[in-house]
Amino acid sequence: MSQYYLMQDSKRCINCHACEVACKSNKQLPVGPKICEVVAVGPRFVGTLPRAFFKFIPCYHCEKPWCVAVCPTGAMQKRHDGIVYVDSELCVGCKACMQACPWGAPQWNPETKKVVKCDYCMDRLDKGLKPACVTVCTTKCLYFGKAGEVPSIQRQRTAKQMAVFE
Repeated sequence: MSQYYLMQDSKRCINCHACEVACKSNKQLPVGPKICEVVAVGPRFVGTLPRAFFKFIPCYHCEKPWCVAVCPTGAMQKRHDGIVYVDSELCVGCKACMQACPWGAPQWNPETKKVVKCDYCMDRLDKGLKPACVTVCTTKCLYFGKAGEVPSIQRQRTAKQMAVFE
């Protein structure tokens, strides 16, 4: 399991796509591959009012990633901290990882003819920075941290929301 966790408070997301843009910019990706994506859910009626929610979908950095297991060259790897990433030097573009991932996390880069995926911006993490998507989030709906910190953050956000409505 990854030592890190990327959490979204979907109630705060306004579907601005700044996270997607920052991700593409950080990884210098062309039009096409989206290694993180905001997906609209709805609109659905909540009571008598229509509501839409927006779900941020990155790679989930699985404990036992199928993409790593099927990669014939070892290009898809898992770091000591649980981050699953692509070593582009080893990738031959066979797309086996794309077929194996149930979440669609590995994406095809038509310019390099290789696979790319969310790696929590490990180049930034190694410098003590947060992932690009988290740093540009205008509503601060994305939170990145150690897996053990996340339940505490969720409880704090819920308590603040409940206090506002009382």
